[in-house]
Amino acid sequence: MTGEEGDRRTLDVVWEALRDVYDPELCLDIVSLGLVYGVYMENNKVIIEMTLTTPGCPASESFPEIAASSVKDVAGISDVEIRLVWDPPWNPSMMDEESARLLGFGVR
Repeated sequence: MTGEEGDRRTLDVVWEALRDVYDPELCLDIVSLGLVYGVYMENNKVIIEMTLTTPGCPASESFPEIAASSVKDVAGISDVEIRLVWDPPWNPSMMDEESARLLGFGVR
């Protein structure tokens, strides 16, 4: 397995691990909600770019820590960096269809 192929597999596992992180108010995972904008590898370090539903989100202090903790034990990762970003601002159209339906937003 090449380094690039291994990185892709590691990133797939990271994405799956992030599906176990739930927004405590919406009770849906952060990937389905569209809060994770990107996951990247730099050497053995994983960088996760994510946002929150609003800048004043009550989980703003704990969410990045919870997301980092969910992936820290993935094989091949030596470090996790969470980058909290606000651009583009999150909006309901970023959710997958099932999450939008569960929260009462029309199917796109």
